[in-house]
Amino acid sequence: MTGWIIVGIVAVVVLLLGMSVKVVKQYEQGVLFRLGQVRGVRMPGLRLIIPVVDVMRRVSLRIITLPIQSQGIITRDNVSVDVSAVAYFKVVDAVKSVVAIENVYSAIDQIAQTTLRKVVGQHTLDQTLSETDKINLDIRKILDITTVEWGVEVTLVELKDIQLPDSMKRAMARQAEAEREKRAKIINAEGESLAAAALGDASDTMMAHPLALQLRNLQTLVELGVDKNTTVVFPAPLMSTIGELGSFLARESAAASVPETGVPATVIPMQSLGTPQAQETQANGEPLPAPR
Repeated sequence: MTGWIIVGIVAVVVLLLGMSVKVVKQYEQGVLFRLGQVRGVRMPGLRLIIPVVDVMRRVSLRIITLPIQSQGIITRDNVSVDVSAVAYFKVVDAVKSVVAIENVYSAIDQIAQTTLRKVVGQHTLDQTLSETDKINLDIRKILDITTVEWGVEVTLVELKDIQLPDSMKRAMARQAEAEREKRAKIINAEGESLAAAALGDASDTMMAHPLALQLRNLQTLVELGVDKNTTVVFPAPLMSTIGELGSFLARESAAASVPETGVPATVIPMQSLGTPQAQETQANGEPLPAPR
């Protein structure tokens, strides 16, 4: 009987020792309550408490990642968007995080959602898409003011995803296409202007050096001949070609009207005749015979 009593006493002592020894990890702090009153903070290491009388709550000091669920928000210009974010916070005062609020993690989750809706609702859609850094900073400032009484510091808030309605996506795509077309037309017009200026300089050079145009024509023929084309349409100067063609026809007409005696005929230009019935004359002034 005495043996069982000794065993029971040893078991009770071991149990009490197990309840009195607490280990606080390096990233934690322990808040000690003695008969319901806060007795201070216990730093990391092996800590002894009074069983049944003392209660110690461990509080993690590591940075915690808190996803903020997607919120349906109406922007200032009455566009409905779904915005999700992520917040990073850590406990800086272990006593406040245990005493001031019941569940600090749930509280920060709820206040982060309401703050996200409030801040985004004060901006237009374009501002929400382009000024995310400013929105993140505004959300963080509001959360810091609220959570400082809970012993929590919000280190970072980032907008994670912004979902737009399909109609708004199509409208933005059309706007982007129109902007691209505008830029393309402006660039094309600038290119045409530069090309026109270069062509003007080239034409002035060719007018000063007539042979340059002939050399350019020969170069073009060489380039076309590489493809072994059977038909080549080559532009020629219109006015000079017409003048040369008129001179050629005049020479041919004069050669055809030479009589057998070998006396050349004189061709009177059409411009010098007053009537269409003007006739060609021989060198001695007599009219030529009418063609049969």
